[in-house]
Amino acid sequence: MDADSGTGEQVLLNVVDVEATCWEGQPPPGQVHEIIEIGLTVVDLRVGERVAKHRLLVRPARSRVSPFYTELTGLTQAEVEGGLTFAEACRVLASEHRTGRLPWASWGDYDRKQFTLQCERTGTSYPFGHHHTNAKAVFTTAYGLRRRPGMAQALHLAGLPLEGRHHRGDDDAWNIAALVLEVAGRGNWPTH
Repeated sequence: MDADSGTGEQVLLNVVDVEATCWEGQPPPGQVHEIIEIGLTVVDLRVGERVAKHRLLVRPARSRVSPFYTELTGLTQAEVEGGLTFAEACRVLASEHRTGRLPWASWGDYDRKQFTLQCERTGTSYPFGHHHTNAKAVFTTAYGLRRRPGMAQALHLAGLPLEGRHHRGDDDAWNIAALVLEVAGRGNWPTH
């Protein structure tokens, strides 16, 4: 996957979690779900470690942060106003985090689909490569479950702590990365 100079080969994976604007019911007229926080944890699958944790705030263009969202995540409209545009965030992902070259994973398909939709809607280049893994599906199979659990439930099933605040992109990516490593440690993580 990616070679590390002198210390052996790293097998890097980007674990991504996005948070998007949401409301208790339907979006207000004229507003759409938009990514406003991107969490990314870099995992070295060879050594079984989380090696970096990143967070990008994204300024919404067609929605506002609702009180419901603030209660859920702690993020406010004022905080995200200082974020990058979506296009800038995609460029940062591609240039600084090599998202087009490294395989990536998310908990379920929501993150992948939201990026695809928002890139299409805004005319932004998709920042990721084709090697995406649905970590929720892999976890479900590895644990022999009938239903796909949420991230917090999966952590409980795996005997892992929930670190940080649930529904924050960087903390959720960090926790999903722990689940990826748990599954990989059992020999159940797919290779591309």
